Amino acid sequence: MTQRGIAGPVWNLKFVTLLVALSSELPFLGAGIQLRDNGYNGLLIAINPQVPENQNLISNIKEMITEASFYLFNATKRRVFFRDIKILIPATWKANNYSKVKQESYEKANVIVTDWHGAHGDDPYTLQYRGCGKEGKYIHFTPNFLLNDNLTAGYGSRGRVFVHEWAHLRWGVFDEYNNDKPFYINGRNQIKVTRCSSDITGIFVCEKGPCPQENCIISKLFKEGCTFIYNSTQNATASIMFMQSLSSVVEFCNASTHNQEAPNLQNRMCSLRSAWDVITDSADFHHSFPMNGTELPPPPTFSLVQAGDKVVCLVLDVSSKMAEADRLLQLQQAAEFYLMQIVEIHTFVGIASFDSKGEIRAQLHQINSNDDRKLLVSYLPTTVSAKTEVSICSGLKKGFEVVEKLNGKAYGTVMILVTSGDDKLIGNCLPTVLSSGSTIHSIALGSSAAPNLEELSRLTGGLKFFVPDISNSNSMIDAFSRISSGTGDIFQQRIQLESTGENVKPYHQLKNTVTVDNTVGNDTIFLVTWQTSGPPEITLFDPDGRKYYTNNFITNLTFRTASLWIPGTAKPGHWTYTLNNTHHSLQALRVAVTSRASNSAVPPATVEAFVERDSLHFPQPVMIYANVRQGFYPILNATVTATVEPETGDPVTLRLLDDGAGADVIKNDGIYSRYFFSFAVNGRYSLKVHVNHSPSISTLAHSIPGSHAMYVPGYTANGNIQMNAPRKSIGRNEQEQKWGFSRVSSGGSFSVLGVPGGPHPDVFPPCKIIDLEAVNVEEELTLSWTAPGEDFDQGQATSYEIRMSKSLENIQDDFNNAILVNTSKRNPQQAGIREIFTFSPQISTNGPEHQPNGETHESHRIYVAIRAMDRNSLKSAISNIAQASLFTPPNSDPVPARDYLILKGVLTAMGLIGIICLIIVVTHHTLNRKKRADKKENGTKLL
Repeated sequence: MTQRGIAGPVWNLKFVTLLVALSSELPFLGAGIQLRDNGYNGLLIAINPQVPENQNLISNIKEMITEASFYLFNATKRRVFFRDIKILIPATWKANNYSKVKQESYEKANVIVTDWHGAHGDDPYTLQYRGCGKEGKYIHFTPNFLLNDNLTAGYGSRGRVFVHEWAHLRWGVFDEYNNDKPFYINGRNQIKVTRCSSDITGIFVCEKGPCPQENCIISKLFKEGCTFIYNSTQNATASIMFMQSLSSVVEFCNASTHNQEAPNLQNRMCSLRSAWDVITDSADFHHSFPMNGTELPPPPTFSLVQAGDKVVCLVLDVSSKMAEADRLLQLQQAAEFYLMQIVEIHTFVGIASFDSKGEIRAQLHQINSNDDRKLLVSYLPTTVSAKTEVSICSGLKKGFEVVEKLNGKAYGTVMILVTSGDDKLIGNCLPTVLSSGSTIHSIALGSSAAPNLEELSRLTGGLKFFVPDISNSNSMIDAFSRISSGTGDIFQQRIQLESTGENVKPYHQLKNTVTVDNTVGNDTIFLVTWQTSGPPEITLFDPDGRKYYTNNFITNLTFRTASLWIPGTAKPGHWTYTLNNTHHSLQALRVAVTSRASNSAVPPATVEAFVERDSLHFPQPVMIYANVRQGFYPILNATVTATVEPETGDPVTLRLLDDGAGADVIKNDGIYSRYFFSFAVNGRYSLKVHVNHSPSISTLAHSIPGSHAMYVPGYTANGNIQMNAPRKSIGRNEQEQKWGFSRVSSGGSFSVLGVPGGPHPDVFPPCKIIDLEAVNVEEELTLSWTAPGEDFDQGQATSYEIRMSKSLENIQDDFNNAILVNTSKRNPQQAGIREIFTFSPQISTNGPEHQPNGETHESHRIYVAIRAMDRNSLKSAISNIAQASLFTPPNSDPVPARDYLILKGVLTAMGLIGIICLIIVVTHHTLNRKKRADKKENGTKLL
C-alpha cells in the first residue's frame, strides 16, 4: 500500500505529460466540454431512441444553440460562446449520412431530448445535485418544447431558455423566482414580488382584475388572493435567471441589481450572492478574457453522429495473479451472466485475453439467439497462465483488432477490461487508446491491479469498477450488470433487483425476499453462485406460493452458477429464496436478480449511484449520491443504503438521505446523499447502493426536479392584460404499490491516498449547515436548521456559534467580528434532527451599526449565520446566510413592524380617548360653574 502512495504521483505525472502532448485531441475524445479561445467545444446533445424521427427536431436544436451562442456572448460581456456542437441521433432513426459515433453516448450527453413518459409538462430543466458554483448533471428538453412554437410565449425564445439552463449546468447558479413564495414582505413591511432585479415592473391582479397592492393576500394561489403580471415592455436588463423571456433582459443580476431580500433558491444556495458573482468566480472566467473588437463570434458548427451496430469486446487478464482469491472463478461467473443475460440482442461480441502477451479468443459474433450466447460463453478462459507479468496494452491491441474487423475502425465500440495485474507501461498505448474512438470500462481485481488503470476509462468516458478479494462479494456481477449499451432506452436495459452474498456455515442457510413490482417482471432471472464443491439446495417461492427447486435451475458446474429464467412476466409481489449449505465447510453463497420493464409505456423505477470525485486525498470526504426515480419523477421516502468495500477490511454501510442537509443539497429531489469518510486503508473502494420502498402509495414528487426556466402566465401591454395558455402541469403521478420495490446498482469505484496507518487524531469537522432559515415573530427571531454531526453529518456536534449583523458584508467577510448570540443553553442534537432556536435580537440591534466604509444607517434587515463545533474544537464552514425583516423606526428602539403599527394605533386611540375625556370634563366643569353662577345671581336678586 505504501508503494502505491509513492508510485501513484510519478505515474500520474507521466500521464499528464502525455495528455499535454495530446491536448488538441481531447475535446473530441470523451473529455467532455472544453473552453478554448472563448469558445465551448464538445457540447453533446442526445435524442432518446424512444423519440419518433422528426428532422424538424434537428433544425430547431441548431436554431436554439445558434441563438443561444450570441445571447450568451453578449450576456457574458463578450467572454464565451458555443463553437462546436455534436447532436447524437438515435440508432432507431434512419441512416442519413450521419457520421459514426466515437465515444459519444446518450448517458454521457450534456443535453438530453426525451419525453416525460406519459406525464404532462414541457418545462426545460437542469438536474442540479451539488451546491452553489458546482456543475449540474444534464439539461432536459422535451420534443414538444423544441417543436411547439406556441410555448415560446410563456418561456421566451428557445435560445434564451438554453442560456438560462446552461448557467445552471455549467456554473451552478440557481433560479431567482419562487413559485411557492411568489411574494414576500421586505424590510419596510411592504409586499414585494420575488424577482431579480427589483426594477422589473408589473401590476397586481386579483381574481376579477387589477387590484391595489394592499388588497393582495400573500399566497401562491390565484383564487385566494392575487398574482403579479409583468409588463411586456421593461427598462430592466436583468435577470436571465429570473425571467429570460422578457425582451429587455440581456444580462445576469450583478452586485448592483441583485435582490438579496427575495426568498429564492439563488439567495439560499449561494448565501445571497448574485448570479454574476458566482459565474465570474468560475474556472471558465478565471481562464478567459473578453474578446477584443466589436465583431460577433462565428455561429456554432454542428456534427450529426449516429450509433451503428453495438460492438463489445471482453479483454480479460489470464495471468497467474488471476488464480488468487478465486478471481478467475468470479470473472467466469460474471462474464457468463453478462453474455447470457445482460448484453442486448443483435450486439456483436468478441473476446481477447492477455498475460504478458495478447491473444484473440473469439472473433466478433452477433447475438441473435440463446445458442449464440452459449457459444461465446464457451470461449471464456478456464485456466490461468504461469506468467505473472501483464501487458494491458497487448490485451487492448488484440481487442482493437477484434472490433476493427467489422468496419475497419474501433469507433463507437466498447472494451470491458478486467485485470488484477500491475502494468507500469500503460502509458505506452495511451495515444492508441485516445485515437481508437472506443470506450473502455475497467474492472480492477484485488489490491495489485495497476494504479493508473482507471485513467483509460476516465479518458475515454468509460466506467470504473473495483472488485475486492472478498469471497462473499457480488461486486464483479454488479459491475457487469451496470454496463449497458448507453443508448438511453430504459425499456431495453436490465434492472437489478437484488444483489447479496454471505458466508454460510455448514447446514445453515441464506434466506431473503426480493420484491418484483409491477413496473418490471419481463425476462426475470434469478442467479445463484457458490464458491466450492456442488450447488446449494435452492428453494424459491413466488407470490402465489409456487415452488422452484435446484433442479428447475440451469446449472453450470464448471463456473459454479445456477440460473432460473421466469417465462413471460414474473408475478408481482414478494419472491422468497432459501439457499441451504449442505456441505461440511463454510460456503460463500451469492444471489443476483435482474428483470426488464413490463410495460413499454410505464418506465420502471431506477437507481443510479455515483460519487462526486473518484480520486481524493485524506482527509477529504467522498460525497455519495443515489438518483432514485421512475422515469423523471423523483421517488421520495425510499430507504437508500450505500455499501462501501475497501481493498482490505470489512464493508461499511451508510444510510443516504434526501433531506436537504449535509451532503444533500436539495430536499425531496430524489437524489439521496451522504458524506463517507470511514477510510481504513489507502487504495480503491467499491460502491454499491440498495434501494427499498415500503408497500404503500409510491410517493413521487409532484413538482419538476432540478432547476427550470420560468413559465410566465401573461403580460400587460398598454394597460391590457394578455394571458398565455395555462402551463401544463406534470401533475402528481402516484401509483399504488401493493408490494413496494427494491433496486440495486453499482456506483463504480473511487481511490483514496494519504490515509494514516494506525490510529489518527480527529480531522473531520461538523458539516456545513446549508438550510438555515429565519422567521421573525413579534419581538423575537426564530432560527431553524438541520443538526450537523460530530464528524460531517454523523454523530452529534458539541456546540453552536450563531452570529448576526445588520450588514451582509460584515457577516460574509468578517463572521468572527459579527454580533455573537448567546447559545450557552443550546446543546446540539443528533445529526439530522431539526433544530429550533428563538432569541430576541433587540439588545444587539439597538442603534445604527458601523459599516466597513465608515458609514452608518438604520437597518431594516438582520443577517444571521451559524457554525458548529465538535469536541476537539474543529469548526464547520459558515452556514448559508439567513435574513429577516426588523422594522426599526429612526431614533427609537427596534420594534417588529406589526407590533409597531399596533402600538401606534393603540397610542393614537388612547390619545383620542384622552382628548374626548378632557373635553367632557372641561365642558362639564364649565356648565357646573355656569349653573352655580346663575344660582348665585338669582339668589341675590331674591334678597
